[in-house]
Amino acid sequence: METLASPLLWTAFALSVFVALAIDFMGLNNKQQQTVSFKSAAIWSLVWFSLALAFGGLLWWETSSALGSVIANEKAAEYFTGYLVEKSLAVDNVFVFLMIFSYFALPIHLQRRVLLYGILGAIILRAIMIFVGGWLLTEFHWLMYVFGAFLILMGFKMWQGADEDANLADNKLLNWLKSHIPLSKNYDGEKFFTWENGKRVATPLFLVLVFVELSDVIFAVDSIPAIFAITSDPFIVLTSNIYAILGLRAMYFMLAGVADKFSLLNYGLAIVLVFIGTKMLLLDVFKIPALISLGVIVTILAVTMWLSFHQAKKEAKETKA
Repeated sequence: METLASPLLWTAFALSVFVALAIDFMGLNNKQQQTVSFKSAAIWSLVWFSLALAFGGLLWWETSSALGSVIANEKAAEYFTGYLVEKSLAVDNVFVFLMIFSYFALPIHLQRRVLLYGILGAIILRAIMIFVGGWLLTEFHWLMYVFGAFLILMGFKMWQGADEDANLADNKLLNWLKSHIPLSKNYDGEKFFTWENGKRVATPLFLVLVFVELSDVIFAVDSIPAIFAITSDPFIVLTSNIYAILGLRAMYFMLAGVADKFSLLNYGLAIVLVFIGTKMLLLDVFKIPALISLGVIVTILAVTMWLSFHQAKKEAKETKA
């Protein structure tokens, strides 16, 4: 696996992620703030976006100094395209979180803790998956075609299931956990395990964490191959992924109240996955420039968002009438 990242970029990335997580954990221990307002979530979303933007600038500057502006422009475009793809797919993750929290009737102050642990687990998991995936693609180039076909298949499946409402009640994993793990019906503060009648049992909070981590695994299976279609540099895949994930908790609290306004987003994400999968299949025949890929993805998502808001506005008028 080859990367153009310098020691400065690796150091800046590691330090920024460490500081970001430390700030998040300190905020979690602030007992005076049990809920997260839309305004606070929007501000923090802007902070995480600014951090990702600043790192993209540093990536361009460092690469430009070492290899020239042409390569720097290409690498920066790859980074921002990967970030946009991951951020867009993360919106779909927010909808899944809403379903999980609603099913388990999870109090808002506990949602903050579960999401933070979920993000920490996602960072570790994705780092492992990215380096393993990068090694596999280096050793077995034909896997690029497998990943491309897989992304196209996932795009069609997402399109077909865009209007379907997921339901945890019939989930096989949930039923298996209930039958194999002693479970309490009640929450016990922030504990994942507690004692009942002299027995150690798992609380519903443990089940919530399991499903949050599981949902991230499922989404990572889509997003990581998608970014490898954009760039083969594991450093860019890793950084674009992690910076997008860092803002996931703030994005959840910002979008939770307006999720109904994104009804058509899955159709746009489906088209994006098909486009990226096709790009992956054509990689040895024709390489689509990173800037063009970025433009196509931005256009698809912008049109989808506009149509979603237009439809939500139309439905609101019909409801009032």
